[in-house]
Amino acid sequence: MRTIDKRLTAKLAPVLVKRAATLTLAFDARCKSRLAATLDGGEEVALVMPRGTVLADGDVLVADDGALVRVIAAVEDVLVVRAPDALTLTRAAYHLGNRHTPVEVGADYLKLEADPVLEAMLRRLGAQVDHASAPFQPETGAYGGGHKHGHDETFSEDYALAQKVFDEHHGHAHPHDHDHSHDHDHSTCGHEHGHHGHAHR
Repeated sequence: MRTIDKRLTAKLAPVLVKRAATLTLAFDARCKSRLAATLDGGEEVALVMPRGTVLADGDVLVADDGALVRVIAAVEDVLVVRAPDALTLTRAAYHLGNRHTPVEVGADYLKLEADPVLEAMLRRLGAQVDHASAPFQPETGAYGGGHKHGHDETFSEDYALAQKVFDEHHGHAHPHDHDHSHDHDHSTCGHEHGHHGHAHR
C-alpha cells in the first residue's frame, strides 16, 4: 500500500496536475492526519499528513513513490445561508463562529454542514437557509496554516499572545490556568465543542 505524506506548495504545470490520480474526500476526511483512503481509481492508500493539516480542493499531494495525487472536495449535504441584508448575514456568521462551527464564507452567503439545530437558529435570526449538495470548503485558522481552535500545539501560543494584548489594553494581568489538554482525537477537525465552557476574551 502506498503512503501519501506530503503536500506540494509549489505551482505545478497544469498538464501534470491533470494527469495526477485523484482522491475525493468530504470535509471531515480532509481534516484527518491519518486516514485509510481509496483513490478514485480504486487503489487503497494510507494518508499520513502532519497533524493539523486540512486539505482543500485542488491540493496536490505526493505519494512515497513520487506519484502525484490531486484532492477533490466531495459533494456533501450542506446548508447555504443568505440574508436580506449584510447585518443579518454578519449576525449569522457571528453566532456560527461562537459555536466553533466550520463555515465557508462567500461574497453573499455562508455554507455549513447540514445541521437541524443550527438551521433552526439561523432561521430565527432572519436568515434564508437552503439545503444543497455541494463541495464544502470552510475557512481555515486565522493565525495561518490549518484549522485551529485549541486542538493543536500552536493554540497555547496563540492564546498567550491574545491574553497579553488583552492585558495591555485593560491595564492589568492575571493568570489563566485553564487546562487546554482535552482528551480526544487531535487528528480531526472535530465539530463538538461543548467542552469549551469558558470564554476567551
